Amino acid sequence: MAFHPYLFFAGNCREAFTRYKEIFGGELALVRTSDMPKEEQPPDANEDLIMHAALTFDGNLLMGSDDPTTENAGPVRGMMVNYAVADPDEAKRVFEALADAGEIRLPLGPTSFSPGFGMCVDRFGTPWMISTEAPAQAT
Repeated sequence: MAFHPYLFFAGNCREAFTRYKEIFGGELALVRTSDMPKEEQPPDANEDLIMHAALTFDGNLLMGSDDPTTENAGPVRGMMVNYAVADPDEAKRVFEALADAGEIRLPLGPTSFSPGFGMCVDRFGTPWMISTEAPAQAT
């Protein structure tokens, strides 16, 4: 069993997932409205809207789509996407890339539970927590 974040966008899913691929690498699959069978397309939907995006990288899966109803448009509330890595330099690189043209809510820095932890909202409105995994303690 696994949990996979599924993000909704208001027409800029392609741009967001293209940026996430630049940051995280991996394989990106995009399905446009026009790629779907006619009977499964939302009525009057823009043919270029993304009906499903999937980015796979390092054993992770991040998914999303444009929301043709716009019911889910706007800032994400009540959740954050957490990305944890072992390498502090990689955590810094990812944090800075996600925060670029976005909003830093907590600068990346040491905490009692992580050598590096920070929170930001990217330019697409997705809230992120980036953390560096604490080294294993010798017993």
